[in-house]
Amino acid sequence: MKLKTAIFCSGRGSNMEALIRAARDEKFPAEIALVISNKEDAPALEIARGYGVLAVAVGTKPYGRYREAHERAIDEILVERGIEIICLAGYMRLLTPYLVRRWENKMLNIHPSLLPAFPGLDTHSRALEAGSKLHGCTVHLVTEEMDDGPILAQAAVPVLPGDTAEILAARVLAQEHVIYPAALAGYISGVAVWAGAGEVLRNPLP
Repeated sequence: MKLKTAIFCSGRGSNMEALIRAARDEKFPAEIALVISNKEDAPALEIARGYGVLAVAVGTKPYGRYREAHERAIDEILVERGIEIICLAGYMRLLTPYLVRRWENKMLNIHPSLLPAFPGLDTHSRALEAGSKLHGCTVHLVTEEMDDGPILAQAAVPVLPGDTAEILAARVLAQEHVIYPAALAGYISGVAVWAGAGEVLRNPLP
């Protein structure tokens, strides 16, 4: 039985699409049953609908400063749809302890750096400024501390001479699209996954 999975997005949803495509394999242990965005105009919503996935916008404006009220509205939808696990995929909104605790050990996030290095924003520029030789991405469980949950999987890429933040971001993003489905499958199946510099992580499922 596949676990019913929700994906949270705020933008274009390229990692969301990678998860949806991976989940179409009958051997993949997750079903992408719902996509939620805090942005009504997020391109991810239409992309998800194009794959036949229910996509819902829960805008923040009606809730004003009451972030927990916004998350309670989201949680109602999650429960109604029978969701069992959540993947954050470019969800550009910090969650309150309410939702994090409600979904403890059932919420994953992908971050564009080799955590614990460079938590937060502008990771690619910061890696270049720091003179990093390796950069990459991390899938981790979500905790109340931003970008600080237990690491499930990482993929590293080399930082090359002449790299700009945009070039480096594209190289990392290619690995994000591979590592996130693999990490989700690995977490559900109890299989650890990791990729070193220059390696391409493959889905661990047969």
